[in-house]
Parts: sequence; C-alpha cells; structure tokens
Amino acid sequence: MNQPLKVFIGWDSREPEAYDVAKRSIERNASIPVEVQALKQPELREAGLYSRPADPLASTEFTYTRFLTPHLAGKDGLALFFDCDFLWLGDVADMLKLATGDRALWCVQHNHVPTETTKMDGAVQTQYPRKNWSSLMLFNCAHPDVQTLTPDVVNTQTPAYLHRMQWLKDDDIGSLPTEWNWLEGWNEKPASGPPKVVHYTRGGPWFENWQNVDYGDLWLKEFDAVRQDQLHNT
Repeated sequence: MNQPLKVFIGWDSREPEAYDVAKRSIERNASIPVEVQALKQPELREAGLYSRPADPLASTEFTYTRFLTPHLAGKDGLALFFDCDFLWLGDVADMLKLATGDRALWCVQHNHVPTETTKMDGAVQTQYPRKNWSSLMLFNCAHPDVQTLTPDVVNTQTPAYLHRMQWLKDDDIGSLPTEWNWLEGWNEKPASGPPKVVHYTRGGPWFENWQNVDYGDLWLKEFDAVRQDQLHNT
C-alpha cells in the first residue's frame, strides 16, 4: 500500500477516552501507515457536510456521520470506519488481506439481537436487522454504489436505508470473520486467545463501575499508555 489507509473513527463528546484508546490501539498494532481522523459532528455541521436534525433514537453523535466516510476519503482506494468503543489487538493490514474481490464494502455480518434495552450510559439499545454491521465498515471508495453515499443522501435518507445498507446489493457486501469486530458480552470468547478487535457495544471500562468486562484489563492498559503519551506531550 503506497498511501496510508484512511481511517475514520466515530467521536462522541460523552466518551472521548474511548476514541483516544481506539486511535492509539489501531496505530500501535498497524504494520502499515494509517491516517486517522475523528468524525466530530459539530465540525461536520460547520463544514456544511452534515445537517440531519437531532434524532432521539441515535445512541451516539456519529450514528449517521459514519456514512460520510467515503465522501471524506475520496473516490478511490480503501477507507475504514469504526465506532469509538473499539480496542484493536490485531494488525489492520491482516484485515485488508481478507478484502478480496470487487466488493463495495466488507464488514462482520453479525446476527446481533441484544436482550438489554439500554446501554451502560443510558442510551437506548435499539434492535434492527443487520445491527452492528455498520459499526466497522471497510469501504471500496471506487465502487459506484459506495459513491452514491453523498452528503445529501446521508442527510436525507432513512436510518433503515443507511444502517441496513439498502444502498448496496447484498452480493456486494463482503464478509469478515467475527474476530475483526468481536462484540463483548455477545460473541463467544475465543479459546485461541483475544480477538483481533474488541467492540464494547454495551459500554466499556471508561464508564464508572463498568470495569468487569472481557479484556477490560487490556483496554485499561492502553488507556494508561494514552495518558502517559498526553503527559509527555504537555
């Protein structure tokens, strides 16, 4: 890969620590250059790229802005989006090797039907088809169907159209192994060791009294490194 992989991470003002860990962990484990950008809703609104009204059912500030990733990345190459509540333990270069064929997008195709009605921070835990498919999306930005995700479409289309990937043909959605978006509290813990990517979809160690989660010790270790980096840079 000649150019850095463009990586966009959802950012929410209620959990900036989660973003910091997600960013550091993908950068630290990557054997290829990555160029990370936070998807901050206020900045996207100021730039005129995002104008959807507030949605009471949106559990994060990046519920819909994630679909601006291809527009922000450009019209060629690959671009990766993932939620801020991720901990990377594997090398993103290994994931890219799985993105074969002329697909429009690759993701972990979960069958996630949560039993909880709320998340740790009190946000509504909604249920819908293809839930969490859009929490990590590797876009083929040159694909014509991906290029239909213009800011106008992102700002006006229904949540179902966006999150259920109705803008794509089913055959154009490539499948990644579960270990690249392993849902803490839902997916079975692998016997072979930690997954490549842990997704704290219910809530994570950055919330008070939410430390006792799978691989929470690894998240806290990464967070300690984040704080050390911040101290060295002040």
